[in-house]
Amino acid sequence: QVQLVESGGGLVQAGGSLRLSCAAAGSIFNIYAMGWYRQTPGKQRELVAIISSGGSTNYADSVKGRFTISRDNAGRTVTLQMNGLKPEDTAVYYCYCSAQVPAGARWGQGTQVTVSS
Repeated sequence: QVQLVESGGGLVQAGGSLRLSCAAAGSIFNIYAMGWYRQTPGKQRELVAIISSGGSTNYADSVKGRFTISRDNAGRTVTLQMNGLKPEDTAVYYCYCSAQVPAGARWGQGTQVTVSS
């Protein structure tokens, strides 16, 4: 059984901070990358930030300088620190994990982030 356990999210005022965490649980091995995507109604899911097993990171231009992605030493938990939040950051945030088969690519259930103006 493979599961991505998400925590964090919620409601915050513009300029505030939130932290999202995601832990890979179960039979998932050789994780290649973990990260976060987000989606708003009527729009495609978009990459927010991702970190590879080697520690390389990639961010959406809209969050560079405000969001920081990190992972634990075991590489099974990823954290997204979100500072300077804006109303346009409001979305459902999904944890993503890419690992060796048979686990493959997995998604979390999603957590709501709402930023009020």
